[in-house]
Amino acid sequence: MSDNNRVLISGGGPVGLYAALALARSGVPVTVLERFDALQDDPRAATTHSATLELLGALGLEEEIRAAGLVAETFQFWDRVSGEMIAEYDHALIADETKYPYVVQCEQFKTSKIILKHLQDEPNAEVLFSHELLSFEASDTEVVAEVRTPSGYQTFKGRYLIGADGARSAVRKGAGIEFAGFTWEEQFLVLSTPFDFQASRGYAYRSYFADPGEWCNCFKVAADGPPGLWRTVFPTLAEHTEAELMSDEAVQARLQRFFPKEGDYEIVHRNLYRVHQRVAKTFRLGRVLLAGDASHVNNPIGGMGLNGGIQDAANLAEKLARVWHGESDALLDLYDLQRRTLSTEFVQAQSIQNKKRLEAKDEATRQANFAEMRRMAADPVAAKAHVLRSSMIEANRKIAQLYLS
Repeated sequence: MSDNNRVLISGGGPVGLYAALALARSGVPVTVLERFDALQDDPRAATTHSATLELLGALGLEEEIRAAGLVAETFQFWDRVSGEMIAEYDHALIADETKYPYVVQCEQFKTSKIILKHLQDEPNAEVLFSHELLSFEASDTEVVAEVRTPSGYQTFKGRYLIGADGARSAVRKGAGIEFAGFTWEEQFLVLSTPFDFQASRGYAYRSYFADPGEWCNCFKVAADGPPGLWRTVFPTLAEHTEAELMSDEAVQARLQRFFPKEGDYEIVHRNLYRVHQRVAKTFRLGRVLLAGDASHVNNPIGGMGLNGGIQDAANLAEKLARVWHGESDALLDLYDLQRRTLSTEFVQAQSIQNKKRLEAKDEATRQANFAEMRRMAADPVAAKAHVLRSSMIEANRKIAQLYLS
């Protein structure tokens, strides 16, 4: 493709597709390069917070995403040891702050399909599947990418390149940008079952269980329709092999140990994955930009990874469109400042704190955590502030006030 009058986007997940749709609707030609031959049915991320729903609503997508998912109006914290619900928070507390005072549990592949459907209606946008970006060279005027396609290797040119190609980003690696941080020692085990935890135990669609030995997240997704699926997320010991952790016997034992019931659980999905806490040293290097997991990754407690990625895409698309239409490209440095600040000072800090709160072993620390959660839940002002933080509204408002000096 010899014409460089476009933005190249590597990665056809929800982050890359959102950026493409927002840019296309702002009059910026885009080409999305996706290495797989179709959208991937990745079941991991599902929680869509109010701050993200506002951005999806701005592109006319929120109603469809809500229809494809489940609305979660509350979330709960439980003590597994005592079986006591410690606190419940209601998003109705922020109804005066947002049009979307709820969370939508919509699997990220459904979000991707909805965005793609709209993107395909944009005449200045194209999505090319089975197109894998292998390498690129960036100059002061353009980016030239070498791409593996079904018909062989081809060269694509663009005025800018966005890396929305995941934690192993070829764009980030090709730009030589450090991905600073660490990897948790334990792996996370995800088990999905149609067992109805709400009907049988009274759990909200988003419930968190603290335990000094084995915490758990338990949340519901729509899946292919009623009755939906409940996903449980557990930490695992590093010394256990994947075969040991994923066997039928081990899976049943884990669920029964945590949520005992008569008979076996029906398991429809199981997954084991490494968890990282990392942030790229910069989200912008000249004409190369990073968004989503290519720029930051974190543990899933609190559901801020995918949300942060879509928020990246919206922030970047707004600024890049302004640059495209003649404003200073210093706006792209502002993108880096705002989004990297949110990633480091909020998402990383909050997701690590969430994990520590659930896994605390010292009984005095556990009880202090519980007392603080009870206090916040009982105080409408404190509870509202907590929901504004957890919904990511507060953090996004704060970074919007950041400007380059």
